[in-house]
Amino acid sequence: MDRTAQLIARPAEYAVAYDPAGPPGPPHFGAPAPGTPHLAALHRRAANVLAGNWTGTSTVPSPGLYPHQWSWDSAFIAIGLRHVSPRRAQTELETLLDAQWGDGRIPHIVFNPSVPLDAYFPSPDFWRSSTAGRAAGAPRTVQTSGIVQPPVHALAAWLVHCADPGLSRARGFLTRVYPRLAAWHRYLLHRRDLGGGGLVSVVHPWEQGMDNAPSWDAPLSRVAPAPARSFRRADLDHGAPEDRPTDLDYGRYVRLATEYRDGGYRDGGVRDAGNHDGRVQDGGHRDHRVQDGGYRDGRVQDGWDEDGLTQDGGYRAGRVQDGGHRDHRVQDGGYRDGRVQDGWDEDGLTQDGGYRAGRVQDGGHRDHRVQDGGYRDGRVQDGWDEDGRKRDGGHEDGPGAGGHGAGGAEFAVEDPAFNALLIASEHALARIAFELGATGTARHARAERLTAALVERLWDPAEGMFFCRDLRGGDPDPGRRPLTGALVPERGVSGLVPLLLPGLPREVATALVRTLRGPHFGLGTTTRLAPSYDLLGEAFDPHRYWRGPAWFNTSWLLERGLRLHGDQAGADALRRAVLDIADTSDFAEYVDPYTGEACGATGFSWTAALTLDLLHDDTTSGTGVMAGPGIPAGTDITALKGGDRG
Repeated sequence: MDRTAQLIARPAEYAVAYDPAGPPGPPHFGAPAPGTPHLAALHRRAANVLAGNWTGTSTVPSPGLYPHQWSWDSAFIAIGLRHVSPRRAQTELETLLDAQWGDGRIPHIVFNPSVPLDAYFPSPDFWRSSTAGRAAGAPRTVQTSGIVQPPVHALAAWLVHCADPGLSRARGFLTRVYPRLAAWHRYLLHRRDLGGGGLVSVVHPWEQGMDNAPSWDAPLSRVAPAPARSFRRADLDHGAPEDRPTDLDYGRYVRLATEYRDGGYRDGGVRDAGNHDGRVQDGGHRDHRVQDGGYRDGRVQDGWDEDGLTQDGGYRAGRVQDGGHRDHRVQDGGYRDGRVQDGWDEDGLTQDGGYRAGRVQDGGHRDHRVQDGGYRDGRVQDGWDEDGRKRDGGHEDGPGAGGHGAGGAEFAVEDPAFNALLIASEHALARIAFELGATGTARHARAERLTAALVERLWDPAEGMFFCRDLRGGDPDPGRRPLTGALVPERGVSGLVPLLLPGLPREVATALVRTLRGPHFGLGTTTRLAPSYDLLGEAFDPHRYWRGPAWFNTSWLLERGLRLHGDQAGADALRRAVLDIADTSDFAEYVDPYTGEACGATGFSWTAALTLDLLHDDTTSGTGVMAGPGIPAGTDITALKGGDRG
């Protein structure tokens, strides 16, 4: 096959449960469980929760307990919101991405300036993103945190697009979010591979999203807590103390976040872009395929990205030339109707990185901090980029040495759920690239390599599940590179989430289902929703946050995984349980895994959103039709929500 044919060939189909490859059709729910509520009424109530928590540009998880925008919450919210308003679902993700940092990270909180500082801790004045995060490219116009959360965003963006492809294409939704999502994945894969084995590490328990999971107990035991008098917990104003992390937990969270902030939010990667074994040097990819911006085998070079998309929006396959858009609207850098010409691209950016409004000239950054390759105050010049990294990948102050304040200096953990969600989003990003005219094969291949690394580094065949790897634990020399660490022998729901992945070896998927149904999680026997922690573990607590309660987002992921790997009956039962318990708990944040008793906040946004998603038979359709027990096939959901689709 010649080069052009390789680039334009349709990639192999990846049949994944969250993006069905087959034609839409009615679901196989089985008989409704006794007492199943009328699903049309449940749909209305779930939509009302999202309407009540909508701020005009994003959705808060809970108005009292979580009054700002949270990163992975917004991704799950968009997945459900797409069924009642695809336009609002797009806006949800766009608002979050508008707060992305220059180094590519998507912060875990975007703060609403109208909310009082004492309404939530840690507040914007703790994170100090615009000053402490300056070297990492934190935005000047919005305050954020400095840590991240699991990368569900590309998956959410793809599903939102599929809900109404016409609206998405008309608004250029994927065209605008694709480069931001690609930068987000690059940040994780290049800055957070602290163990050198290909997987992403989290540098704070809040980043993984399961804040007080017992898997963090051993890594956190090495962290001296901040004094209790140095902070005030606003969460206890809205939640019962027995449902929340302890004061000792919070002291350690605050200590880690403080040191990361005071270190300028630097990540403790390997210095000079090279592992100590020499596998990566001068911008090369650690699997030796990429050097100097292209693949070693010559397939991608000179500014072409891994999906075959050029930096100016053209396509290598020759379908688009001279800067033209593939629908022929743009030629020679401008619109045919003359609105954009002379080197300006379609969203107002010049080809040299400037803005048409004149705010940025000569390669400057749009907040005026960067001119001619350096900061205006002279701190970064002569080959240093705007986030303090040398152009060969090194840091000016050597954070790769993992010194004090660098992310991962005290806490660095490879988590199975975080990495599984990155892999799922890589597959989704490949679908997005294909929609934009590229093949997406490189991203599918990367997802397969990451899946292999996940199994190699975190799978325990004797226990039949994945475990976290504590990179700072079990190593007589925690300062050496690459870090090896040790698995943390705590059974948490994070170790089951990789069931979502299409590329798992059959024996791994089979063992995960067996573990999920076994005595440690009891799904389908002693529990209807998967508990967040081992039912038989010493640290199990049915009410305390991620130390035992069942959460709706993890059950949504596991329902997809069961369906993907052929357990339709198990997936149907879990789906019914989510809908039933979401209804009876008033869309609780989380529930007692035995009784379904509500814990934490009620009217919780992602619970309502994922309820909506499970009420729809075809998760990629934008037709506005759903079916299921209690709702006749062909029911128009726009009538149920009481408004238009925008």
